Amino acid sequence: MAAVTNSVTALADELVQLYFQSDPVFSTVVGVPGYGRVLADRSPAAEADLLARVQDVAARASAVDPAGLTPDDVVTRAIVIHQAGAMADWTASRQIEFTISDLFVAPASELIMTLPMLPLTTDESRDDYLARLRAVPAYLATVTERHRAGAVEGRVPVASLVEKAVAHLDRYLAEAENDPLARQEAPAEFAEAREEVLASVVRPAIAEYRRFLADEMVALGRPDDRVGVCRLPDGEEIYRRLSRFHTTTDRTPDELHQTGLDIIAALTEEYAALGDKLFGVSDRAEIFRRMTSDPAMRWRDEEELLSSAREAVTRAEAAVPDWFGVLASTRCKVEPVPPADAPGAPMAFYLWPSMDGARPGIYFANTHKPRERDRFVSEVTAFHEAVPGHHFQITIAQELTHLPMLRRVVAPNAYAEGWGLYTERLAEEMGLYTSDVDRLGMLAMDSMRAGRLVVDTGMHAKGWSREQAIAYLRENTPMADIDIRNEVDRYIAYPGQALGYMVGRLEIQRNRQVAERTLGAAFDIREFHDQVLTNGALPLSVLGEVVDRWLSRP
Repeated sequence: MAAVTNSVTALADELVQLYFQSDPVFSTVVGVPGYGRVLADRSPAAEADLLARVQDVAARASAVDPAGLTPDDVVTRAIVIHQAGAMADWTASRQIEFTISDLFVAPASELIMTLPMLPLTTDESRDDYLARLRAVPAYLATVTERHRAGAVEGRVPVASLVEKAVAHLDRYLAEAENDPLARQEAPAEFAEAREEVLASVVRPAIAEYRRFLADEMVALGRPDDRVGVCRLPDGEEIYRRLSRFHTTTDRTPDELHQTGLDIIAALTEEYAALGDKLFGVSDRAEIFRRMTSDPAMRWRDEEELLSSAREAVTRAEAAVPDWFGVLASTRCKVEPVPPADAPGAPMAFYLWPSMDGARPGIYFANTHKPRERDRFVSEVTAFHEAVPGHHFQITIAQELTHLPMLRRVVAPNAYAEGWGLYTERLAEEMGLYTSDVDRLGMLAMDSMRAGRLVVDTGMHAKGWSREQAIAYLRENTPMADIDIRNEVDRYIAYPGQALGYMVGRLEIQRNRQVAERTLGAAFDIREFHDQVLTNGALPLSVLGEVVDRWLSRP
């Protein structure tokens, strides 16, 4: 028994090391030592080697007989098999070749947005940071060759997103005195050395990459009426892999598209009830018009937006003990998206805490052009990104030290984002929304996530244009135009990622309904939430097995 158990844990440890090697900056962000001096190797040889190794781990895990395992190791085995397959799907999709935008998933933007998040609290971490900065030219040179190789085979980016990437890099290069890569506070001697590396190594490399994008890739890019990956060679297979990666299911684009349409239709009654209370109208189009045109639905300034987010997080922190048995041990910070990144960034996002305690979890709210941003989504977004959403789930998972590292830090998208979306409706049960305007925000975010199913599959599987996607969201969601355009560009640059939210929420809700029916009066919401959160990050199929095991206990 011990030998078998150890083999499963060893396979999980082997796979998570491959994950860290493939994304070394992420390993440093979450506080895992050993990868602090390097950037990812995006060469074809490195990706081929990774693909072979994760497939080997999956084969060895599949060969382990689950009958001889403890319940925890049965779960670990299932997670290893799934996550190895997910890493294979991600690698085989070859996104590095055609992903160019100002979004954080694109190569240069990722560096500019992520490296400033690394803690520089020790001499070693500062030395590592300088080594990473010196690695930028080689990294971008490899990325450039991958873009060129993809273009030869017809895997090209979208021209308008390349133009946005160029504009992002122009902003970066024009403001050397406010370089985000020099944002972290540090001793003067180190700061001087860092500036020398930035001036002589990093900025020239970024300028060269920017020239390559402007001179070569814009002209090769796809037009806005051909934005979906279905327009690429083997695009159908690419999207199938990415959909499976992000949803942890084999649901087809047609199924996902129809699910989105059905949810959009079902929300009409809820809008009518709230619209009648707030505006005296029940027509959805008129409710949307009021939400998107009334100046009172926008922010006065950046500070008002941030204050609302912070107040919502504080209120949620006070309420969670009644709804969760296990609580996050650290608080979530709320900060604005850095100004250089804000124009192309989403309305909000969460940065993981580092497990070594060097950096807390941070909820970033986008304060760019506050008078164009929706006031009514502030509370719902804070609950999703911070408490009891991502901050809660991620912090609890990191502290499960009895589990393999794989289960603590590698979170399937549908589980993580499904949990975030689930907590938006949970917040209503918890009494966290302060007004019917904020409840409209909850519906608005439901509309957006259901709209994502329609739009993402529409563009990447059905061949919709960018303008078709924008028009659909304009008609079926009460989102500000600035957010609609940024969201659609995000879906173009990040195929399939937007699918995970609603798919994950529906599965968590389904498991809760099964538990409520099975346990009846004995059902305890705190126990259910603990089952979802204290087994680490789970693919949706494994989540169902965990809940079923809990329900079948003596």
